Amino acid sequence: MTDSDGEAGVWVVEQTTNAVDVPATVIDRDSSAPVLVENAGPAARFAWEEFIYGKIRNPHTRAAYERAIRKFLRHCEAIRKELSTVSPRDVGTYLDALDYAPSTKKLHLSAIRHFFDTLVMRHVVMLNAAASVRGERLQVVEGKTPEITVRQARTLMRSIDRTHVVGLRDHVIIAIMIYTAARVGAVSTLRRADFYDVGEQYCLRFTEKRGKSREIPVRHDLQRFINEYLDSGGMEYSDKSTPLFRTTIRRTKRLTQNGMTAGDMARMVKRRMLDAGLPSRLSPHSFRVTTITDLLSQGVPLEDVQNLAGHADPRTTRLYDRRNRRVTRNIVERISV
Repeated sequence: MTDSDGEAGVWVVEQTTNAVDVPATVIDRDSSAPVLVENAGPAARFAWEEFIYGKIRNPHTRAAYERAIRKFLRHCEAIRKELSTVSPRDVGTYLDALDYAPSTKKLHLSAIRHFFDTLVMRHVVMLNAAASVRGERLQVVEGKTPEITVRQARTLMRSIDRTHVVGLRDHVIIAIMIYTAARVGAVSTLRRADFYDVGEQYCLRFTEKRGKSREIPVRHDLQRFINEYLDSGGMEYSDKSTPLFRTTIRRTKRLTQNGMTAGDMARMVKRRMLDAGLPSRLSPHSFRVTTITDLLSQGVPLEDVQNLAGHADPRTTRLYDRRNRRVTRNIVERISV
């Protein structure tokens, strides 16, 4: 199973390229435990709450795993199975019948397997019915995120009207994603205090997935862009706890005190790309692909690029490398038929 960066992991969910916010309360729409869990008694209910609400801290993962487990338990209920009688055959035939991509099937299997681990630990069932079930073979050699070329990125940056604070804001958001390789979710959590002078240079402090905090140096042109935005928005000396990027009051081009969410930023990027005549399939995550590929193309060591991207495994960084795809395109263009 992979996350949006292709990182291997147990508790991480693959996100779509058009990332939007998933509220932490998204699973509260149905706070009751599934019928089979309720029927199995207090220990099963405890295991359910422990697994869903206690063990999984990422709201995206929590929502995806809960959907997967509820769907499987409804299937078990339909075939008149109790938790204690679920077998590997039940899990295998259920997965075979799912009309999903292999990566999504692997997510469902992972959710079922880890939930049953908790049931075993709490003595609700004797054995984990999903432990011996194998998922479909899935080998990811290149990420699915579409790449925005360097030329397209420059076109996008030039297309933004920077004569008002909203244009300056949007220009800075995109520039940060390009020049720091930060995820849109990390950019959306930036506070005024996260842009600071360390003496020799300015830095940005990002809070990323799984609570990682990283300090990224700010290049000179990006520093100028941010200072122009802060000066135009009257935020140069604002409270350090306030959001760095704020929403606007409809079309007034006036900023509010409310911070932009990752979803707000993703929609803004989509609008800006549409205005610049760029393909609609591109997303904020496309900038990460461009930055990583560009640096690797210049001969920057993989380890340095990995550190910038914040990847725990260099194999994840390689998933962003689109150099091989370009070679393939060149070869295809030479076919003389």
